[in-house]
Amino acid sequence: MIEAEAEKEFLKGLKALQERNSLAALSCFEKAAGFGTRPVYSSYFGFSIAKERGQVQKGMLLCREAIEKEPENSAHYLNLGRIHLAAKNKQDALRVLREGLAHGPNNEIIALLDSIGTRKPPVLPFLDRDNPLNKYLGKILGRLGLR
Repeated sequence: MIEAEAEKEFLKGLKALQERNSLAALSCFEKAAGFGTRPVYSSYFGFSIAKERGQVQKGMLLCREAIEKEPENSAHYLNLGRIHLAAKNKQDALRVLREGLAHGPNNEIIALLDSIGTRKPPVLPFLDRDNPLNKYLGKILGRLGLR
């Protein structure tokens, strides 16, 4: 009975996330994680608390625990990647999202990777990407619409 209640709350939370109501989703995922023992509950709960309450470290911990229990479930990688993006850690987010795709196709991960985009090659390829000339020339040319 309790597991059925957890599943019901989890599905309500997913629906709330699709409707972009992350506060309602947080409430549902919190209940689901309290009732049930499935790793997917704690994964989505971790994403929600990182997004709504700013508890990034706790959210990452919950997602990593879910990945340890179910490494083949790409939803855990999606949630962890979203947390990294919220924490302004784009490099780790890309790594986690690509790792999630290696475990199976996930349209949400693909869409998120597409929205992040790819980097253009440096303006001056014989210099490092971090070289100030490359950085500022790239910014200037981008603003002028030439890049």
